[in-house]
Amino acid sequence: MTSSLYKENILDHYKNPRNFKKLKKSTSNAFLNNVTCGDEMEVFLNIEGNLVKDISFDARGCAISIAAMSMLSEKVKGKKISEVKKITDDEVLKMLGMEKETPRMKCALLGIETLRKALSS
Repeated sequence: MTSSLYKENILDHYKNPRNFKKLKKSTSNAFLNNVTCGDEMEVFLNIEGNLVKDISFDARGCAISIAAMSMLSEKVKGKKISEVKKITDDEVLKMLGMEKETPRMKCALLGIETLRKALSS
């Protein structure tokens, strides 16, 4: 995959974010913000048993933070909590086509950090 394909994917998820809403029925949620740039992320989970039955998010921020959470929400819906907890920062960066230690790393990882917080609440 080329870098331009990753950029197109990021723009698609930014312009048409998947699961971008507040769940009417959530069993947990969490809010975080990136004080460096002002991005805000809230993740809503509906957990049944040991499955992430549904996930959604509400956010205000840059293309990278919104696209990352959109991709992540598609990845975790229907998965076991134990599988979701194993998702690494590196996997999120790889989904975005970004290198480790990129200047936008905090933006890219805001979603996974918020998801982890929601899982622990």
